[in-house]
Amino acid sequence: MRNFLILLSLWLGLTANVFAAETLSLTDGTSVSGDIVKFDDNGVMIHTTADAYTTLPWAKFSQEAFKQLAANPKIKPLVEPFIEPTEADRPPKAEIKAPTVTRSIKSPDQLHPSLFGGLLHSSLGCFILLVIYVANLYAAFEIAVVRGKPIGAVIGLSAVLPVIGPIFFLTQPIKAPPTEAEAAVEGAASAPAPGSPEESIQIASASWQAAQEEQEKKALPPQVFARGKYTFNKRFIETKFAGFIGEPKGDAKTHTMEIRTLRETYAVEQIMQVGATEAMLETPNGQVTVPFADIQEVKLNPKPA
Repeated sequence: MRNFLILLSLWLGLTANVFAAETLSLTDGTSVSGDIVKFDDNGVMIHTTADAYTTLPWAKFSQEAFKQLAANPKIKPLVEPFIEPTEADRPPKAEIKAPTVTRSIKSPDQLHPSLFGGLLHSSLGCFILLVIYVANLYAAFEIAVVRGKPIGAVIGLSAVLPVIGPIFFLTQPIKAPPTEAEAAVEGAASAPAPGSPEESIQIASASWQAAQEEQEKKALPPQVFARGKYTFNKRFIETKFAGFIGEPKGDAKTHTMEIRTLRETYAVEQIMQVGATEAMLETPNGQVTVPFADIQEVKLNPKPA
């Protein structure tokens, strides 16, 4: 027992010599004084002067405290990673040398000094020029039609002088049509002399044309009732074509009726009966029953005079 106490006293004496009382500054501005009892990767345990034990992590110590603790060879490996190097301790930065680049590709300004030259040296540019050229010819055609100019001449000039040709003809004035007075004067000047053979021919032709025009005016156009514009049902047939139901009356005396279905066209002489969904018709070939859903068109043709 006595030997143990002696060895313990020697160990404490050595420990006191190795870890003597120190004053260490902290990051919050305070400091701690005491003897270092234990240290590891997480921090250090200090026996303070107030006879208390406190454990402080390494992050609590300031840079001055780390440098002070690094003086101890046993603690130095643990605190060295926390010591920030000074400018003098930092290695000099390596000089960055930019490699010299030799350009073998010419810039767009060197390759195509103009816009037109750039368009000619690309497939997209050639396509754009072709579209513009075709639009130029189409514009020349429209201008020739509107201005009353020869179409071939306008298009030919526009093909040789694109854009300039259409503009030239577009600036030309439009020849106004002759007024009624001018037309009458020209007609009188070109009219044949009285009693001449030309006058008799013109009189005959004029009378024949007048009779034909009068006959055309008298001929009335057919009345067409097509599906889509009209709905074919019992009420429509009875209302619109009442003259054809039973004895002919009204329109039935001046018109003939044709009904076109999906399969056939019927010449209707008389509507015998109108049902809810179909109608019975009298035709030259006998009586037929036609559903309203099959009727595509009803036409009333004027009877010749």
